[in-house]
Amino acid sequence: MRRSTTADNRKDGKRFTVRKGTAAKAGTGFRVWAIVFWLVVWQLTSMALGQEILLVSPVSVLLRLGTLIRTLAFWHAVSFSFIRIVGGFVLALLAGVLFAALSFCFSWFRELLHPLMAVIKATPVASFIILCLVWIPSRGLSVFISFLMVLPIIYTNVLEGIHHTDRQLLEMAEIFRVRGLRRIRYIYFSQVMPYFRSACGVSLGLCWKSGIAAEVIGMPDGSIGDMLYQAKIYLDTPDLFAWTFVIILVSVLFGKVFMKLLDTAIHAIERS
Repeated sequence: MRRSTTADNRKDGKRFTVRKGTAAKAGTGFRVWAIVFWLVVWQLTSMALGQEILLVSPVSVLLRLGTLIRTLAFWHAVSFSFIRIVGGFVLALLAGVLFAALSFCFSWFRELLHPLMAVIKATPVASFIILCLVWIPSRGLSVFISFLMVLPIIYTNVLEGIHHTDRQLLEMAEIFRVRGLRRIRYIYFSQVMPYFRSACGVSLGLCWKSGIAAEVIGMPDGSIGDMLYQAKIYLDTPDLFAWTFVIILVSVLFGKVFMKLLDTAIHAIERS
């Protein structure tokens, strides 16, 4: 019998089950031919223009990327940006869950945070970056900006998940005197986790976009953002595309690894 993963998200009171194998195969097949198609379009467009300063070919980008990978500066830049952006992401996860729990327990805390979260969600990333440069050194800017952009998403989703916890389960827990950590473990965890997982999926891409944008504006030495800015200054189109490809690749790989580890942790806790 084929194993299936059950998504705990509910819609109209129904529970949905997704066949993991079939869906994954279909999605992968679609992505492969779509990627090949757009690479061919990119190559043909570059050949038609005949000016690599305007649009470099994918072949040139791969060759330049192969050269960059063999340099120490490349790995220093990747590690510099990765540690800071991922650090901001992890801090936002912890703070978002904590703030959501406090907001659920104390209405005054929720009312206090509401205007702050609304301002963070409405303010453009570039405005935050420029404002934060006044107080924060450029080397730490990507940490704070990634944290700031992810925090409202985690906070809002987790708080919504807590509020949508099945009332009948809570009443049953009250009758059987299930309180404290046991209530969190056996009731809130299963109810809130789909919201938390969804928030993580949305936040993963956003933290990298905002973090790299902070580095491009702040220009900390040895960061990916600084490399992008230097490529723009010198009109080095192959470098610009190569570093952009690196950002996409690192972001996607980290997202897949993180979500895989998260799913593994969820299943381990559910089986324990």
